[in-house]
Amino acid sequence: MAEKTIATNRRARHEYHILENFECGLVLHGYEVKSIRQGRVNIQDAYGAVRGDEAYIENMHITPYSHGDPRAIDPLRTRKLLLRRKEIDYLIGKTRERGLALIPLKLYLKGPRVKMEIGLARGKKLYDKREDIAARDAKRDIERATRGRAKSRDRG
Repeated sequence: MAEKTIATNRRARHEYHILENFECGLVLHGYEVKSIRQGRVNIQDAYGAVRGDEAYIENMHITPYSHGDPRAIDPLRTRKLLLRRKEIDYLIGKTRERGLALIPLKLYLKGPRVKMEIGLARGKKLYDKREDIAARDAKRDIERATRGRAKSRDRG
């Protein structure tokens, strides 16, 4: 099945070490699916929570569908994540550990279904972020240098 990415949480990989990824479905209302298909969704500030025996995504903003019912549902409402029982039990154990959180990484369409990739993540310290930035800059400089050499070799 073809995947069409709707939204990505680029900040997540900067702020967190992603330990594991999970694909899950979402319990949505009809107009929410239409808004998501239009790309009117924000997952930047969203986070996952496990309450009881269920997993939820909180603070995910889905703009109400423009042609829908004016008495729209709250755009920031808590939405249930559809995961397998084993995965939920695993996440319950892991999120009770200190410092681990569920972070949405990507929202996409898989066929007619809306899917979300969530990550089990641990927050980065400031020095970790600085190391990542330094490594990225070094890699960029190396690529520039090799590109420059390749162009001069082609001319000579």
